[in-house]
Formats: sequence, C-alpha cells, structure tokens
Amino acid sequence: MRIFVGSPQKRMAKIISYCYTFLIFLGFGFLSLAVHAQKVVAIQDKVEQHIFNFSEIEVLEDQKNQFSFDEISSAAFSPQFKASLKSTPQTTNFNTTYWFRIKIKHNSEAGNRFLLELFDQTIDHLTVYIPKSNGTYEVKELGDRLRFKERDLSHKNFEIYIDNDGNEVQTYYFKIQSSQIADVIIVLRSVNWFISYALDEYFYFGIFYGMILVFSFYNLIMYVAIRQKQYLFYVLYNLSVGLFEMSSDGIAYQYLWPNAPDWNQIAYAFFLYATSVFALLFTRELLFVKAKAPILNRLIIGVITVRSIFFLYCLLFDQELFSYKFLEFVPLTVAFFTGIYIFKRGYQPARFFVLGYSFLFFGFTLKFLIMLGISWLNFGVITYYSLSFCFVLEMIFLSFAIGDKVRILKKKKDKAQRQMIQQMSVNAKLKDKLNQELEEQVDARTKEVFNKSMIIETQNEELIKANEQLKKQAEEISRMNVLLEQDNQELQTNVEKISRDRVMSADVDFEEFSKIYPDKESCDRFLAELKWKNGYTCKKCKNDHFYAGHAPFSRRCSKCDYEESVTSYTILHNTRIPINKVFYMIFLIYSTKGKISSHKLSEILNIRQSTCWTYGTRIKTVMEERKNILKKANKNGWSLLVLD
Repeated sequence: MRIFVGSPQKRMAKIISYCYTFLIFLGFGFLSLAVHAQKVVAIQDKVEQHIFNFSEIEVLEDQKNQFSFDEISSAAFSPQFKASLKSTPQTTNFNTTYWFRIKIKHNSEAGNRFLLELFDQTIDHLTVYIPKSNGTYEVKELGDRLRFKERDLSHKNFEIYIDNDGNEVQTYYFKIQSSQIADVIIVLRSVNWFISYALDEYFYFGIFYGMILVFSFYNLIMYVAIRQKQYLFYVLYNLSVGLFEMSSDGIAYQYLWPNAPDWNQIAYAFFLYATSVFALLFTRELLFVKAKAPILNRLIIGVITVRSIFFLYCLLFDQELFSYKFLEFVPLTVAFFTGIYIFKRGYQPARFFVLGYSFLFFGFTLKFLIMLGISWLNFGVITYYSLSFCFVLEMIFLSFAIGDKVRILKKKKDKAQRQMIQQMSVNAKLKDKLNQELEEQVDARTKEVFNKSMIIETQNEELIKANEQLKKQAEEISRMNVLLEQDNQELQTNVEKISRDRVMSADVDFEEFSKIYPDKESCDRFLAELKWKNGYTCKKCKNDHFYAGHAPFSRRCSKCDYEESVTSYTILHNTRIPINKVFYMIFLIYSTKGKISSHKLSEILNIRQSTCWTYGTRIKTVMEERKNILKKANKNGWSLLVLD
C-alpha cells in the first residue's frame, strides 16, 4: 500500500497521523452521544430538592393511546423519546396520551428518604411506573379522577415514594392523560424537605384564603348596613375567585368534595364563569358605568349574555371547551378598558380599580403567553402560582377602590351638609329680619285698630238701638216667612212632579232635563240610589258591609278594602263627557226608541258627532239586549239602561 512506501520514520509518522485522526472522530462521536443522552439526576443528601427540566425530562406523544408500557420501555422506543425543549413541559393536546421519563442515580448511602412530586393537580389520569431492584416495575395510579382517599399521602399534589437501596441509574416512566393543559412539573424531594415545604405552602394558602374570607365578610357586612349592590357583587366575586383557585390548586378536592371526582372535573368552570360575570357586574356598579358610559354599559351586558350562553353550551354539549380558559381574556379586557375609560373621564375611585386590574391583567397575560408556547416566560413553581399573587394584589386594590369611592361620597355628603348649614344660617337671619319687620307692622296695625275700635264702639251703641227696632220687625217677618215657606213647599212639590212628568216625555229639552239632574253630584246620587237600592255586595269578596270611599258616593268594602266608584259597572264608566249629558243622551235614545241620529244628538248636546255615534251605538246595543225587560218597564224605563 502507498502509505507504507518510504523511510521508516515517514511510515511511522503517517501511522500516528491516521491513528490521531481516528481518535479525534471517535471522541466527537462519544461527545455527540453525550450531548444527546438524557441527563441523569443523582440523589444527594446535600440537595434537598431538585426540579426536573429541559434534557432531564424526555417526552413521547402517543396520539392514539395505542402503545403499552412494555413497548414504551423497550429499546426500540427509546430513540423516540425527545428531550423537553421547555423548562416545564406541558400536555398541550387534550385527551392525548403523553409518556415522560426521567433517570435517577440512586445513592444507598444517603441518610434521607426521597419522593417524587407532581405539582399540577388537574391531571386526570397519571400512571407512574416505579422501577424495582429486580428489574420489574411497580405501577401507581393517580389523578384527580380518583377519590382523594386513594392517595398514599393526603396532600393536594401527587407524591410517590421511591426506594433508594441501590446505587444504579433507574428510569421512571409517567403516563399522563388530561382534558386540560397540564404542567408536568416533576420534583425530587427529601421527605424532610417535603414536610417543611408542605407546611409552609398550606400556611400561605391559609393566609390567601383567609384574606378572601375576611374581605368577603367585611364587604358583606357593608352590604347589609348600606344596601349598595357593589358590596354584594364584590363578595360574590371574591368567593368565586377563592373557589376557582381552590379548584385549580387541589385544596377544594382535598377538603370540600374529596368523594366527587366527576364534579371536580368541571367545578373550576362554574367558578371561573361566576368570576367573570361578577367582575363585570362589580365594575358596572362601582364605576357608575350606566350613567357615565352608556355604550360600555351595553357592551358589559352583551359580554355577560354571550359568556352565559357559551357556558351553557359547554355544560350541555361539549365540556372540553371549558379548557379554553384564555377566553376569559375578553371579559377581563372589557372590565380593564372600562376602568381606564372612566378614570380618564375624571372619576377618581377608578385609579385603584385600574391599578388592581393591571396586576390581574399582567398575570393573565403571562399565563396566556406561556400557553401559546413562549417557554422562556415559564419559571416553574413561581409562574404556576403567579395568577394567585395577582389575585391578591387585585383584591387589595379593589378594596382601596371601594374605600376611595366611599370616601369621595362622604366628602360630597359633608360638603352638601356644610352648604345646607350655611343656607340654614342665611335662612335664620332672613327669618329674624322678616319677624322684626312683621312685629313693627303688627304694632302699627294694632294702634290703627285701637283707634278704629273706639269709633266702632260709638257706632255699636247706635246700632244696638236700631237692632231693638229691627228685632221687633224681624219677629213679624218671621211669622210671615213661616207662612210663605209652607206655600213654597207645596209649590215646589208640584213643580218637581210636573218636571219629572215632563222628563218622561220625548219633547223635553236639555235645559228642562237639567233641572232634575243639574250637576254631577245629583247624577252620582241618582246612580248610587239606582246601583245599591237592593243593598251593597262587594264585587271581590261578596261582603255586604262597607264604608264611605274616598270619591263622592263610592263605597269601600269593610273586609278587603276594595273601593267601588259610583260609575263602576255602569254604562257611564270612564266616560269623558259630562255625566248629565250622558243621562240626557240615554233618555233621548230611549224615548225615541233608538231612532234619533248621531247628528241630531250632536246638535242637541253640543258634542262631536263621532262621540255621539260611539255612545249612541253602545246604548242602542244595550237596549236591544234588554228589550224584553224594557217592555215591562214603567215611565222610568230609561234608567234600566244605565247599569251594565
């Protein structure tokens, strides 16, 4: 071969060169394998906690849920696992099976006992395959679709104890399926660290939910005392936020409904819907949106309506749509924009509202961007609880907004009271001035009256004498009046009799008719006598006792207080023309047997022809209905047409 041609030194140099090149390529090959190999996490006593991220977690997506664990754990499937490109991997496709694996180097000399913990409590199905020293795997079933009591540890997160008897590297597999986007945060912790962390975490949860309860109870008391709806909406908003957070972090499943996994799957959707609705109602009430921004008020009502329709559709037809929590960005944006708009219009309490919603808007936007795949914004546990921190800040600043509103209202009230007091002072001064002027006028008038009284006293003496003479004349006139009164009574009786007889004839005119029924009072009296000639009976409860009503000649039931006017249940009810003219119209139509025209009635009564036609038609209809009764009627038969 050509490489061995030449001197021994040259041949040796070429051999060394080829060997060196081979070693370089071999080194790059091992380096490439090392770069793509999964990073192993070693158990150490000095490391109490380690969060798996990036190349420490490998993932395989099983879209059709067709692979068994034996296949997944085989050497053939090992290259299909890919290192996580995010610090915190997520299950972004709903109801798709994801396989995750981590590698742990055990340490039998470690003094602490260790466990694995998964933070996200919304994972529906979680199967953990724990390697044993004999090469087999122990299977643990976890997830929020199982009853809470089935967990090894009574904790909101999912924990798995691991054996640390050997020193080998072992692979742990996690099979995850969820109807929501789940953050796969896997943490290796010592048991001592877990206990300390869990106590601190539950302590902070107690502070968080305690703040919600305190704020809610305080504002509930304010609502009971003041009866302003803004306090009630704020209480309902806070409670909805609290229950949504409890549903999201697993506290509700642990303490409120541990035996209701089906409800646990959709509980967060109910409280998230309530949070959006009560947030908008609170915004509308706190900022006087209806008065200050009518267009935004209609927008808020429209968003509430659409959100309610969407919620009912999801509940009844497709509950997977509940997972699209980013849709709450719409009502949040509407409330945030409304606060900014009202604040720019000069309403001061809106400043704290805008500040509080700025924190919430930031937290929600951060979650939304992470969900869209911007992984560098995900800082693990801090990001996971970021929205809760924003809720706390928002709750505090919204309380400031309510207090600011009350302070401004109190300031306006105090100003109005000061103005009222000043006006009362001015009124008092004006009153004193007027009283002084009146006293002066009264004194002057008193003097004038005294002078006139002296003159009147002199005149009274003269009048006394004249009265004595008049008294004698009055006695004589009184005797004459008695005789005249007797004659007048006889004459009046005869005139009334003649007039009534004239009224019963068809040729009497309205002037003569009006002598019998000259005004509304006489007509009402006639109606009252006609209606209740057989006694009173209440139209509502049939009671036969009554009191006088508010209107003239009306009667009020002594049992049910129903008041019946004198025209009720008569043909004159709700008439707009004078009642005595209606009487005369009835009389004319009755007397002419319905042959008189509406034009003639209009000419006689001086009423529009259309009105006469309307009432005349009605009266003629009643005459037709009662023609059998009217045949047997006496000369007062026209009065039978009055009652309905």
